[in-house]
Amino acid sequence: MAAQGFLAFSGSGLDRMAHLRGTSDAQPAAHDLSIVLWRGKILVDLAADHAVIGMDAHHPTLLGHPVIFLGAEDHRRVFATDLSSWEPEAGNDPDTTAFFDPTRQRHPDFPENYVFVELRSILTHMTARDAELAATAKALLEWHRSHAFCAKCGGRSDMVQSGWQRSCPACGAQHFPRTDPVVIMLITHGSDILLGRSPQWPDAMYSCLAGFVEPGETIESAVRREVFEETQIKVGDVRYITSQPWPFPNSLMFGCHGLATSRDIEIDPNEIEDAKWVSRAQMMDVFSGHDTSLMPARPGSIAHYLIRSWMADTL
Repeated sequence: MAAQGFLAFSGSGLDRMAHLRGTSDAQPAAHDLSIVLWRGKILVDLAADHAVIGMDAHHPTLLGHPVIFLGAEDHRRVFATDLSSWEPEAGNDPDTTAFFDPTRQRHPDFPENYVFVELRSILTHMTARDAELAATAKALLEWHRSHAFCAKCGGRSDMVQSGWQRSCPACGAQHFPRTDPVVIMLITHGSDILLGRSPQWPDAMYSCLAGFVEPGETIESAVRREVFEETQIKVGDVRYITSQPWPFPNSLMFGCHGLATSRDIEIDPNEIEDAKWVSRAQMMDVFSGHDTSLMPARPGSIAHYLIRSWMADTL
C-alpha cells in the first residue's frame, strides 16, 4: 500500500503566463494546443489509457467556440475549448441524474477512440499536468456558464481577459472567477475515524465529512462547526494537512485532521444519511477488498489521500 496515495489536481507547476491574458499573445494560433471540454466532460483518448487530448487549437471543429488561455507547456501555449453547444445523437445524452455519469460521447469529427468522459473517472489516469489543465478549464467554464449575467445590474456580461474575467457592457462591472473554500476533515478518536455518507451517493459509499467555510469563519472553526452540525460530535484540536482544487464545480478543499472529544453520534438527516466510527483494522480490510460493506473514497480524491495517510501513520 502506498503511504499516501495519489492526490489528483495537486498542481504541476504550470506556467499560467497571466501577464499575457487579454493580449493578442493569448489568442490561439496554429500548432498551439487545446484541451477540449463538452458540458464539463473532458476529451480523452481511450487507446492511450484515457490520456487527455491536446488537439491543434486551430482544428476546424474547435474554431468559433469559447476559448480560455491556460498557460504554456514546452514552449507551446495551451488553451481550453468549450464544445458544449454541440448536440450528440439521440440516445447518447449524458445521465444528468446520476451521482456519477458513466456515459461517453463521441464527436463525429474526431477519431473513434476520442470520447468525452466524466473527469472523476480518469483521476488516476492523468498526468499531474493534464490534471491541472483539466481542473482549471472545467472550473472556469462552469463559472462562465453560471455567471453569464451581471450580478450588479442583471445584464448579460462578456468573457474577457482570455477567459479569466467577465465584463458587463451595460454598467461596467467587472467579475472574476470564484473558488468556494470547503473543509474536508479526517476526524479521529483513538484508532477510529468518523465517516459519513450523503443519500445521493452509491450504496455503501462512505467518506470524510466536509462542508463549506462560511463568511468570517476560520478553517478550524469550520471543521468543528460542520462536524457538530452533521453528527453532534465535538472536535478539539484541528490541524491543516493539505489542499486540493476540486472542480465539481468550483471548490478548493482544505484537508484537515481533527481530534474528536466525544463519540456519541446523532446525525442531522437534513445534512447526511448516516455516520459511523470505523476502526483502522476495518479500513485496512476495506482497502484490501476483504470488507465490501463499505466503499472507500475514490482514488485521487483528498478523502482517499487523508484516509490512506492515516492508515500508514503518515498523516
